[in-house]
Amino acid sequence: MTVAAPASRGTLSLALIAMGAGWGLTQPLVKIAVRDGYGAFGLVFWQLVIGAVVLTAVNIARGRGLPLHRGALAVYVFVALAGTVIPNSTSYTAAFHLPAGVMAIIVATVPMFALPIALGLGTDGFSWRRLAGLALGLSGVALIALPESSLPDRAMVVFLPLALIAPFCYAVESNVVGRWGTAGVDAVQVLQGASIIGAVIIAPVAVLSGQFIDPRPPYGTPDLALMASASIHAIVYATYVWMVGRAGAVFTTQVSYLVTGFGVLWAMALLGERYSMYIWAALALMALGLTLVQPRMPQRTGAA
Repeated sequence: MTVAAPASRGTLSLALIAMGAGWGLTQPLVKIAVRDGYGAFGLVFWQLVIGAVVLTAVNIARGRGLPLHRGALAVYVFVALAGTVIPNSTSYTAAFHLPAGVMAIIVATVPMFALPIALGLGTDGFSWRRLAGLALGLSGVALIALPESSLPDRAMVVFLPLALIAPFCYAVESNVVGRWGTAGVDAVQVLQGASIIGAVIIAPVAVLSGQFIDPRPPYGTPDLALMASASIHAIVYATYVWMVGRAGAVFTTQVSYLVTGFGVLWAMALLGERYSMYIWAALALMALGLTLVQPRMPQRTGAA
């Protein structure tokens, strides 16, 4: 299948907006879960379990099994650690202390980390335009961290480095996968395998740390927030993979702008968060930086 015809662009645009709204919604949902007392390791475990169940169902519907050869298993372990276990453990801890809207803005730094890593690996070329985008993104982070009145509580600033671990991990993950591939396994299968292995890795950590979450009812608000966040993430990721096949990479990667914007709006609507002018300026700088850093990739073709 070739890239979608112009006649279907309206449908794809609506799907892109829905993806951005869905992924953006996960930020305040995570904030609700950690705010009410759940520890990061317990949340990561159940997110992986729920994601594994959803993605297994998706792959069954697609008629796809789960490859278990050595190369595939290595990919699953790497993606589990770099894509979920490490970044989610740190970001969930940071989310307890930082506003959800700020966390949504921090997530937008992934391309800022990805660019220098790609240059180091030799998989991307230098350009002044993208260097300017990187500088703008770093300026956005500085506007969150440096001014005295940027955050509701000045003590929150010490958790910004912890929040930045997640986008750094995502940048490493994308560069490694882009450089060495996924051993012939498609993206949904990779996420399914990584979710299963990640759950096995984090389970003893959750238990030994005393953060394991009892899955038995009754379910309160944090339980519902966790289930919704994990399910949304799995479904939207599967939609993302489908859209790359239909509309190409350039069109689909624009979801990053929507995730950050919707994350801020959802946090305002659901959590009543309000931000200083520095946070709004940081959001503007991050959006402009993303525009410059995003690579001008050729459109992909192929079936979803």
